[in-house]
Amino acid sequence: MNGYTPSNPDPDPRTTPGLEAGGGVPPGETPPGESSTATGAGPYRPLKKGWGKGPLIVIVALAVVVALFFLVYALLLDL
Repeated sequence: MNGYTPSNPDPDPRTTPGLEAGGGVPPGETPPGESSTATGAGPYRPLKKGWGKGPLIVIVALAVVVALFFLVYALLLDL
């Protein structure tokens, strides 16, 4: 043999730091499982229904202007 001894993946609990008798973990040894500062911690507020009228009118008007531009451009190319 070459003198190599593999490390044991299951260490001896008698020599593992942080374990109490019986295999328990003392309080404060491990971090909490979850954070107490969640982003969705407020009361539930339902979402507003749909878009506002202002932005919707602007988007529709812009789409109509662009469509008219290309329609006129196509008609002028046909001449």
